[in-house]
Amino acid sequence: MPVPPDVRIDTLLQHTGQAPLDPATGSGPVAMPSMRTSTVRFADMDALDRAQAAKARGERVPTYGRVGLQTHESLETLLCRLEGGSRAFLAPSGMAAISMALMALVGQGDHVLAADCVYGPVRFLHKTVLSRMGVGMDFVRPTVAALQAALRPETRVLYLESPGSLLMEMLDLPELARWAHDRGLVVVADNTWGSGYIYQPLALGADVSVVAVTKYVGGHSDLMLGAAVARDETLNRRLGDTHYALGSTVSADDAWLALRGARTLGLRMRQSAEHALEVCRWLAARPEVSRLFHPAWPDDPGHMLWRRDALGSNGMLSVAVDLDRAGARRLIDALRLFGIGYSWGGYESLITQVESGALDTHGYWDEHADARMRAGSVLRLHIGLEDPRDLITDLDQAFVHALA
Repeated sequence: MPVPPDVRIDTLLQHTGQAPLDPATGSGPVAMPSMRTSTVRFADMDALDRAQAAKARGERVPTYGRVGLQTHESLETLLCRLEGGSRAFLAPSGMAAISMALMALVGQGDHVLAADCVYGPVRFLHKTVLSRMGVGMDFVRPTVAALQAALRPETRVLYLESPGSLLMEMLDLPELARWAHDRGLVVVADNTWGSGYIYQPLALGADVSVVAVTKYVGGHSDLMLGAAVARDETLNRRLGDTHYALGSTVSADDAWLALRGARTLGLRMRQSAEHALEVCRWLAARPEVSRLFHPAWPDDPGHMLWRRDALGSNGMLSVAVDLDRAGARRLIDALRLFGIGYSWGGYESLITQVESGALDTHGYWDEHADARMRAGSVLRLHIGLEDPRDLITDLDQAFVHALA
């Protein structure tokens, strides 16, 4: 049965993309099975012609296996419902989805404006691929004044991420989208932090939302997957053509894992968010902590934007500590319950050391931080599903080691 359009998001997650019932037996599995294929067969040539014609109209009709069958379609449907889009295009990773989206929207001689707080590998994409294709890209402060100063006649895309990748900086997405649309720009937003559950860029004015399904949607640190979601028919056609031309595909097993993870997305995000605030309260009382970066934290500069635009929070936070680089490394190495790793969004707690080279941008650290951050004294934490009291005990003993 179709999911009613007015159900709440937690209900939607349980009922979207379920396996259909067999019309002959009236029965079927609860969960969509992993349906693999490399070849799609047709009943006759007329059926093949109809499929090709539907594909030419931009519809999601599998004519060859790399587009995927019912498992892929179920995940695409679920992502569309989460993000408020009409089509979702799967990619092998979040970065692959970003690359696909930008390559669909720009060509030789075009220019992209990007917020200077976006995911670091986007800079590498421009340095190694887009620049070689003749595409310009400038990373600037995500304010109307800074963007206007960097605007060129050939600018085609505004690329954003809210909150920012390292210091969790909330952007005024509605204001930036209005500015961009008034100048004919397409707005692309990385929504991995929100994953459609706690933040919805398309509803706030973005045209394309890209998500690393690897993170919170998958939720179990056992898959790599990304998606680009849009609702405009013209944009969907451009994304679809580029997706097909690049040969992007994901395994049915990974799509199945993402579907399974999405069923508990709300539970995991809420729990991680609750744990993160408990850890923030403890960190804020530490004399070694000079600043917390977490939009749900009341003292965060973006807290009011978070209250206005977001539907919740998660386990991501960064913290500035009064330690030199060596002391920060001692703290990390002393932790017993935190893994050391760059990813996040899984069930487990993780930590990394943030250094200025991770951004490599003009003035970002000067405006948002201080010399301690450039010295490697900012830590990024993902607070997982462990008991936060145990995580706090672990952090407490790690501070002792770091200060010894």
